[in-house]
Amino acid sequence: MKRAKITIIGAGNVGATCAHWCAAAELGDIVLLDIPATEDMPKGKALDLMQASPIMGFDSNIVGTTSYEDSRDSDVIVVTAGIPRKPGMSRDDLLATNAKIVSSVGEQIKATSPNAVVIVVSNPLDAMVQQMLKVTGFAPNKVVGQAGVLDTARYRAFLAMELGVSVEDISAMLMGGHGDTMVPIPSCTSVGGIPVTQLLSQQRLDEIVDRTRTGGAEIVSLLKTGSAYYAPAAACTQMVEAIVKDKKRLIPCAAYCDTQYGVGGFYVGVPCILGNDGVEKIIELELTSEEKTNFQKSVDAVKSLVATMDGLLSA
Repeated sequence: MKRAKITIIGAGNVGATCAHWCAAAELGDIVLLDIPATEDMPKGKALDLMQASPIMGFDSNIVGTTSYEDSRDSDVIVVTAGIPRKPGMSRDDLLATNAKIVSSVGEQIKATSPNAVVIVVSNPLDAMVQQMLKVTGFAPNKVVGQAGVLDTARYRAFLAMELGVSVEDISAMLMGGHGDTMVPIPSCTSVGGIPVTQLLSQQRLDEIVDRTRTGGAEIVSLLKTGSAYYAPAAACTQMVEAIVKDKKRLIPCAAYCDTQYGVGGFYVGVPCILGNDGVEKIIELELTSEEKTNFQKSVDAVKSLVATMDGLLSA
């Protein structure tokens, strides 16, 4: 059986760690790609991972490169390319810069891997995945954003820490945009099948949700010189696995919603069935009136972000 070909665009911390996780799980052969200015850095990281293979016992082939030709005919592409926000840089600066980077990446993907499923990780996530769809012209199910898996993982980790239970016993769902407007769904949050509302007060649950919303910023403040990468890379790997193994995982992803939830043609975090064809189905939950209100606020925030991006790109 032919191995899947997985290309990871951006060989920084998130991209290289994603390559590590994917190789260790033997999900396929891996291409670790970065811009020519990085020179031989992707080759060095790929070689280091290959040298780990006899120890860890994986047979995935890993190639480091700065050429999109090496990524040709990929089955799955993970896009981590972009810049982090720096001192003195406005949110609009980050939005415009990364939108241009994602546009350039999207053009290359369109030319070299027209049948790939594309997982976008670059921030601001909800706008970047929308731009990737626009540039590639791919079917919406073939372009998906990674955020929900990460946000839900943080939520589950914090709940496990609070309750002193295994993370394996916690099921949870978060929806909406990636960031301050994400929407927890209490009716879909349980511990060993027990509703979380029976185990925690509403006040404590709200505090954990707030910590989840700022989970990335908390890590940035602790690291001082970087941002999270272990958990984001693990989240990407779970999505890659669902696609290459056609697992039909029901997980939250930034998916293109048209009539679903009345979104009207934007990417937003919703529960999806993820398989070999990308987003194979969007699950429409029955939300409470409060959840509907919060979800709509999140959708409106995403629409505003995309409008700002479009304005900056056309200026």
